[in-house]
Amino acid sequence: MTACFPLARLRRAAGVGALCVGLAVAATGCGGGEEDPDKGTNGVGKLSADQIEDKARDAATAADSVRLSGTVVSGGKTFTLDMRLKSDGGSGEVRSQENTFQLLRVGEELFLKANAAFWGQSEAAGKLGDKFVKVPEGDPSYKQLRGFTDMDVLLDGLLGLDGKLAKGAYAKVGHTRTISVTADKGAGGKLAVSLEGTPYPVRMERAGGAGTVELADWGTTFQIEAPPEDQTVDYGSQLPTTKGTGSGSGSGSDPSQG
Repeated sequence: MTACFPLARLRRAAGVGALCVGLAVAATGCGGGEEDPDKGTNGVGKLSADQIEDKARDAATAADSVRLSGTVVSGGKTFTLDMRLKSDGGSGEVRSQENTFQLLRVGEELFLKANAAFWGQSEAAGKLGDKFVKVPEGDPSYKQLRGFTDMDVLLDGLLGLDGKLAKGAYAKVGHTRTISVTADKGAGGKLAVSLEGTPYPVRMERAGGAGTVELADWGTTFQIEAPPEDQTVDYGSQLPTTKGTGSGSGSGSDPSQG
């Protein structure tokens, strides 16, 4: 038997249905717009550009370790860095157009490792290749090379913004949500700051196209130790001249400057 409903009842039912649909659409339109970009964040996105930069610098200063990777243009040369840094030392690789070498610093002891080609035509090239060569503190290249392994020096030189600051876009660096701060509309550099947990700097685009570095693993513990004696060479008070350079390793410039 087929059920029959009065026409008026059907019309009322249809009206109620239309009303419900309308309310649902209205509710979606009012409450379901763009999601709050600061929802679930550390809240620094709500601060002014100057305050965000201050927070990022404070976080970086308080951290005891970081991994820094990317490119740095200094003195007309481009360096590619991949360094793990802490307050009392660091290790990693530095590449330029001419050379590739590894650095390891434990306290004030600095070691450089490169292949024989790096040492060029020096008489000691065969002995120094692929060995950790201790860099004497009196060698002209010591200060420059040490700069690559000094967390405070590198961060202070690389994280500077030059010009009037402004808040930029919300974005992601890897999987990390960030808010950016730009200086002089980007010409003075651009800094991406984490919106998750501690507001660490996570990417820095340097002013004038002087390179881009990413910063990760803030506060992650790692060990650095002096290399074994059988892999170490102490060449004396000064490193030999290397191919295509003046003296020592001849890195040519301080990566944290310029």
